[in-house]
Amino acid sequence: MVPQQVKNHPLLCRVEEPLRAQVLAAAQLLEVAKGETVYDRRHFRRCLGIVLQGRIQVRKQSLLISTLLEGDVFGAAALFNASPDFPTTMTALSPCKLLLIPQEGVRRMLRECPAFAEDYVGYLSQRIRFLSARLGAVSADSAQEKLARYLLGAEGGRGEVCVSATRLSALIGVGRATLYRAFAALERAGAIRREGKAIRILDRAKLQF
Repeated sequence: MVPQQVKNHPLLCRVEEPLRAQVLAAAQLLEVAKGETVYDRRHFRRCLGIVLQGRIQVRKQSLLISTLLEGDVFGAAALFNASPDFPTTMTALSPCKLLLIPQEGVRRMLRECPAFAEDYVGYLSQRIRFLSARLGAVSADSAQEKLARYLLGAEGGRGEVCVSATRLSALIGVGRATLYRAFAALERAGAIRREGKAIRILDRAKLQF
């Protein structure tokens, strides 16, 4: 049985019934133990995945790319191409429950549901922005510069980024203590203001390094 959270997922909530029910009927629910590999270079599935429960670390060799949490989507790089390799290694940081939607189901929703096609393109666009920001962050010299570059790339014109300190430290590759020092420096400069998980951009010019 597909959990209700899947039907309410931003990527699937606008897919009409019975199309959504038919696609999800062919999907696979997968449980992965802590420490197990979800995907790696040679072992992956041509499916679009959704994290239903747990945390997954995504690495490109020694580079930490991201940490996936509940609701996050993965696997788009395995769809609609003939590459024999998957670009990253995904490892479960905790017991995980995953939903895997086969490529054919994704293709059918793209073909038959314009709303899904629009939302899927939006998801891919967000991934491009994230990876661009991630590239800028890892190429920066200082933690303050890494943080500034990430915020500029991730805010997407909204003027605000909402992310926990734990996840942000993993995203830009610095320790929590170092991250808090970078936060403090940017706040003193009047570039940002933190309100819980929300980081408000006050002056974009002061984030330019």
